[in-house]
Formats: sequence, C-alpha cells, structure tokens
Amino acid sequence: MLRGSNLPFSTSITSNFNNRTSVEEVRSLRFITAVKTPYLPSGKFDLEVYDNLVNTQIANGVEGILVAGSTGEGQLMTWDEQIMLIAHTVNSFGDKVKVIGNAGSNCTKEAINATERGFAVGMDAALHINPYYGKTSMQGLVAHYNSLLPIGPIIVYNVPSRSNQDIPPSVVEILAQNPNFVGIKECVGNERVKLYTDKGIVVWSVDGLSHEAKWDCGAVGVQSVASNLVPGLMRELMIKGKNPTLNSKLIPLFKWLTIEPSPIPLSTALAQLGVIKPVFRLPYVPLSKEQRVGFVNLVKEMGREHFIGENDVQVLEDDDFIIVDRY
Repeated sequence: MLRGSNLPFSTSITSNFNNRTSVEEVRSLRFITAVKTPYLPSGKFDLEVYDNLVNTQIANGVEGILVAGSTGEGQLMTWDEQIMLIAHTVNSFGDKVKVIGNAGSNCTKEAINATERGFAVGMDAALHINPYYGKTSMQGLVAHYNSLLPIGPIIVYNVPSRSNQDIPPSVVEILAQNPNFVGIKECVGNERVKLYTDKGIVVWSVDGLSHEAKWDCGAVGVQSVASNLVPGLMRELMIKGKNPTLNSKLIPLFKWLTIEPSPIPLSTALAQLGVIKPVFRLPYVPLSKEQRVGFVNLVKEMGREHFIGENDVQVLEDDDFIIVDRY
C-alpha cells in the first residue's frame, strides 16, 4: 500500500494554489537548518523538544527550517506524520521563519500528493529529491519535476550518495525555466555550484562545502546539518563574510558528522548534549562508544559555549539508548 493512501487531507488542491511566500523570498534565504526530529521513548514525536530545537535556531538567526528532510528522518515517517510536522512547524513558527517541507518520493503520485498537502498546511516551499532506487531516465526526471512545479515553489535536491543518480546540469537548466523553480540544493561539489550561479541559478550548499560555495562560487547559502549543534557559528560563516579561520575550526565537526550516514552522528551528538532523549528509530542506531567519546573531545576542543543546550556534554553508555522498531 502506498504511503499516501487513506489521507485525512484533501489532495485535490488546484495547481494555482496561492502560496503565502514568493519564489524570490525563498531564494533569498542564506541560512537554513535541516532540523532534527526528536522522539519520545515510544518512538513518537517529542514536540516539546522539537519546539525547543526550532526556537534555538530562530534565536540564533536561522532564516529557514527544513522539516522532515533526510536529517529530520522524513524517510522514517508516514505521510500523515510528515504533513503533521510541517503543519505544526508552520502554525508554531511560520511568522518567524520560512518553512520548507520535504515532499520528495520515488513515486511521482506520492510526491504530488505530499506537495499539495504541504502547501495546503502553509509551507513556503517544497524540497524534492529525484526518484531513487527505481531510477528513471533523464526524460523521466524532467517529467517527474514538471509534474510538481505547477503546484508551488520547488527546491530540487541533488544528493547522488542517497539517490544513486546525479541530476545533471542539462536537466536542471530545463527545470530552471519554470517560474516555480526556486533553486537547487547541490551536493556534488563547488565546480557544479559555480556552473549554476554563473547561469543565474540559485544554489544552496551543504556544510563541508558551504564556505567556499558561498564566498567563492556564489551560492546563496547553506542547508545545514551542523547548525543543529552550532547555529551561531554557522550563521557567522554564512552571513558575516569570508572567514577561512572559522571554516577551519568547523571542518572537524563537519567531518565528524559524516563518519556514519546522516543523521546518525547528529542524533548521537544531540543526545550527548542532553537536548534530546537518546531515542533512535530503526534502522538508525547510535554511534559506537569510541565515536561518542570522539564527539565529547571535539566539543571540548571547540568550546562547549558554541554548542546548543545547557548540560555538560557526556559520553552515553550503550544502555542509555532506546532503539525503537515499531513506531
């Protein structure tokens, strides 16, 4: 059964839906956090902690929140959960920050339904990965995105390490002709970023590439994982000018956050900082004890004051974690 079946929201929204935010407003966002979704011991969403996380981001100058992306574990949610979390974010924070909802799927029908529902509950833009696993042709990529673009502002997400398929410039340049094409979140590298920005296409980078992408290659900014942990430093990196010294300081954190697939390191880190409960939805499990010690040492080297939360960072033991398989 498709994830989008038996939905409580109507999916018959017309393609001329009047979104509350213009494409140009979304294109101007320099600092976006792909926010983590925290859980209760039952595996259900911990909305109180989620609100604390988002409030911390807003207090540190974030301009956009990406809800239920790969960092926020949208891939482990039902569509009802995903749309509820987008709606909750809009209702709670939509007057303070732009809300981008992940609506991507390898099934075009589901992607359309999720996008319509997301805009119906007020998100400002949708993020869309290309169809993964059951990959399609280049013509199919164009057709997939052309089915989504009439609904509202769309950000294309190119992350071949997850989708196992690159979205090449030849496809992106076709999609960019649509007025609802906002831009692209590009993970391939800064040569690709520069190619797009030279053509006037808006690009967001990812943490490890973000400084050079922004200040040397013309990217508008970053959709960041690290900002869940150090939002103040990431804002400085993206908004206050070229700063290779700060970038060098952040590189060890960027590398640590990729020692296992995201968001496993981030979830482990936030738990050790005491800002989320140490709950994992399978198939994710916490980092090894050695890697957890490595994070504590990293925090001490960088300075605890740069990280969110008020508790001392600690090395959690294996028994401290709750692993949930039915959620």
